[in-house]
Amino acid sequence: MRRVFLMGLTALPLLAGCAMTTPAAAPAAVVFFTEDSAELDPSAQGVVGDVARQAAAQPEAPVTVLGFADPDGGRAYNRALSAARAENVAEALRQAGVAPARIRTTPRGPVPFEMMPLESRRVEIRIGQVAP
Repeated sequence: MRRVFLMGLTALPLLAGCAMTTPAAAPAAVVFFTEDSAELDPSAQGVVGDVARQAAAQPEAPVTVLGFADPDGGRAYNRALSAARAENVAEALRQAGVAPARIRTTPRGPVPFEMMPLESRRVEIRIGQVAP
């Protein structure tokens, strides 16, 4: 089962390993993936649509898509998996109307296991913020 969540600005800083100090640094949305998968669940389209509307309200702001993975499977494998996750979300944003020139993808690879595995298998979408 795949899960997609839109997290509030106060929930994400509670996740260990995130480099966030204030709610202003929180992502616009977070999409979660199943283990060893970069495939977006159809329910992710609602999240992508919400982010596309937010991006439309800020037409000059960059849209940063950060991909993450858990540490199982090795660093190189998870770097590639996090890149595929970020690119799949970026493609969904492009299809939802976000200009390709505004979107930057950044694979972050594996994150420490102090996080729950589901929380590690994610893509963060940020509007108007460069990657931390």
